[in-house]
Amino acid sequence: MRVSEYYNLGRTQPALDFVDIDITEDTPVYIDPSAIKNLSDEWATQCLNMLSTFFDSVLDAINNDDQDRVKNLLIRLQEPNETHFGLSKGKSRGRGLGPYLIQKLCNNLTLSRAAKTGMLEDLEDTALFIEGVGKDIVSDLTTNVIRGMLVTYTQSVALMYGIPLEEGVYSGLAWDPFRREWDGTFTRLPIADGNPLLLVPKVIVRYDLHLTKEEYFRNYLAPAMQSEELDKPGSKLVKTLKDGQKVVQKKDVEQEYGGGKEIIASHSFARPEVFQSYKEGKRLNPSKPLTHDQISAATQTPRIDLDALLHEVLTIPPGPEGASAYHRAVESLLSALFYPALSQPVIEFPIDQGRKRVDITYTNMADSGFFGWLQRQRHQCSYVFVECKNYKADLGNPELDQITGRFSHLRGQVGLILCRSLQDKPLFIARCRDVALASRGFVLALDDEDLRALVNEEKMASQPVNDQPTGEGPEGSPQPSEFRTLFERFRQLVS
Repeated sequence: MRVSEYYNLGRTQPALDFVDIDITEDTPVYIDPSAIKNLSDEWATQCLNMLSTFFDSVLDAINNDDQDRVKNLLIRLQEPNETHFGLSKGKSRGRGLGPYLIQKLCNNLTLSRAAKTGMLEDLEDTALFIEGVGKDIVSDLTTNVIRGMLVTYTQSVALMYGIPLEEGVYSGLAWDPFRREWDGTFTRLPIADGNPLLLVPKVIVRYDLHLTKEEYFRNYLAPAMQSEELDKPGSKLVKTLKDGQKVVQKKDVEQEYGGGKEIIASHSFARPEVFQSYKEGKRLNPSKPLTHDQISAATQTPRIDLDALLHEVLTIPPGPEGASAYHRAVESLLSALFYPALSQPVIEFPIDQGRKRVDITYTNMADSGFFGWLQRQRHQCSYVFVECKNYKADLGNPELDQITGRFSHLRGQVGLILCRSLQDKPLFIARCRDVALASRGFVLALDDEDLRALVNEEKMASQPVNDQPTGEGPEGSPQPSEFRTLFERFRQLVS
């Protein structure tokens, strides 16, 4: 049974910000620390601080030959069954970590040349050079280290979706980046089938790690060694083809020198520019969040149905009686529609010390599309605000003043105001344009017809069509069918 079913959330996976895990069995996805690096919000920043201080502490202990410190840091790691990630058959058992594996990891790290020579810079590097470390271990290590932030996230989404929290739940040990020690505490967490749950944002999970030994060896290290063998006089690895061309095959390089992680570390140490080229290439081409279809496949849940989500919005009668239902239905639709660009929705988000509340607030995670374009144009939009107006009448200046009153240079100055219809849409857009030209922020007004257009755009974009035009955003920015409606509405504010 999934979290959404256990708590009767009335939502499917696309409309949820977290991975809709089975409460007893594992889901075959993993937390990739490289994915956290792609995010720029405060939550991710704190996670990265935890990861960097923990791994630096381990490396410092190794370099200082402090065996007790290394063991104290690693032996405290636990089997993180609360996330239900991995490949355990039947009930989650945390196969990634256990006393034997922790001791093995401790020994391998301590003896590793990569650790002692400074080649290991990040936690994810261990999957390349340390025997016994794969995606399951890296994911479990990451879960342990950022456990405190996962607790915070779980509490936030529990409040968001109405998941009950129980008091006095032992959270397990979490890393304190300031003291650089493990701390355990009791807190509030969901309890499902008698066990605590830790919920994880969809945007940081992957099928595999961004850095893999196989890719590094095949595409970087082996080609470098092939070139060296070709230049080496009398190399027995050089073969001559029928046309006289001399070649060295990757399989011969691996057979001659070995493909174990410690061997790879040794050859990488002798060729530091190769490893740095690999890391730089991966940095410039970060991994993408899993798509809706990939997550649905992993969780064995229904695929995204934007038409159904849109239908829920459109069938709500306008008027004050349907305001709350409209608010919730809009959030479900937008959360699915704008994933992964906008994440971590908060309903009734308090600002100005609680004196004001925003209907919906999203954290802007985008590096492409409309919301990524806004970031590149340096428009303040770390958060994107949404106000929902289930009115029978047209919007006016009071509604416009309300949403602009939520803007600030720190929070952001971009918002969406949703309503059922605008009898005089050009007039209200003109009012939004006046606000933009007065440097009070950018308000994009969207009615039911605009929502239909956005849903149709997304459905078309998800269809593989040959020679489909990519389109252009403002100022020539590439725009692969990611919401021309939003780009066009923005143009109307600045032209």
